[in-house]
Amino acid sequence: MAISKHGPYGHPNGKIGKLVHYMLKGQPVTRMVGKRTKSSPAQKVNCQEMAVTMDFLRPDSVLKFINLGFELEARGTTKNQHNLATSYNKKFALKGEYPNVKMDYSKAMVSQGTLSAPKDTKMIKTGNGLEISWNPAEPGLGQHQDDIVMILLCLPGQEEAIHYLNASKRETGVHNIVLAGTLADEPIEAYMCFKAADGTEISNSVYLGNLNGEALTPEEQYQKEKYTALKTRFDEVSASYLKHIEGSGNAIVLTKAFRTLQTEYLVLKNKLDNMPGKPV
Repeated sequence: MAISKHGPYGHPNGKIGKLVHYMLKGQPVTRMVGKRTKSSPAQKVNCQEMAVTMDFLRPDSVLKFINLGFELEARGTTKNQHNLATSYNKKFALKGEYPNVKMDYSKAMVSQGTLSAPKDTKMIKTGNGLEISWNPAEPGLGQHQDDIVMILLCLPGQEEAIHYLNASKRETGVHNIVLAGTLADEPIEAYMCFKAADGTEISNSVYLGNLNGEALTPEEQYQKEKYTALKTRFDEVSASYLKHIEGSGNAIVLTKAFRTLQTEYLVLKNKLDNMPGKPV
């Protein structure tokens, strides 16, 4: 059912038949209700690319960061910050082929703007966290020394992120972050940008780098756990199988129990040789 707040000639809001009507940033929009059919190969690729992009943008800290990072770009358009971040990262920040598409964190963008971006950035681990530094004295940027430093730490292994929306000022050239517990040992993908103190400009984000190696994707983690479980079972069967052979010498009696054990041993061995997720 749809409601027309402006009479019979106004734009309705809701569903009428196979059409859905709604307002988007002050503009009336009408679209058809999609009909689910069997996905084509291209649709499967697109679905995985969208899923990977959404996983990257889903943590609350990432959402808060991109809401500021793409706010100025979204002004005056019919798109919102999330639309812009999704569009850019889906197009430019993915790698791999279906069904193994994953994020290319080095190409991801979490802010876009015209302000001069951080230069000569470095990120190192300290005793209790991270030290992030940049060049604070670029020629011609004296009026921007009070630009705000924004930092985003993505933790893909935990599907979480940490944001610092007012970490420091451009003129300081360095910012230290304390990480509690074992967070400093988690895979970290880090970004930073500058935002003008009056909020009228923002820079493109800069990738600070990776710490502690690349995190496994959910699919890779699943395959690793599956391989580990299979390897555990194989080790048990293998021990029994080899013990039986050694104990029998050259006079192996092909009993039903032995044939069953041998079959399971060979099947498990073949699976292990061909299963993804094993250590490389």
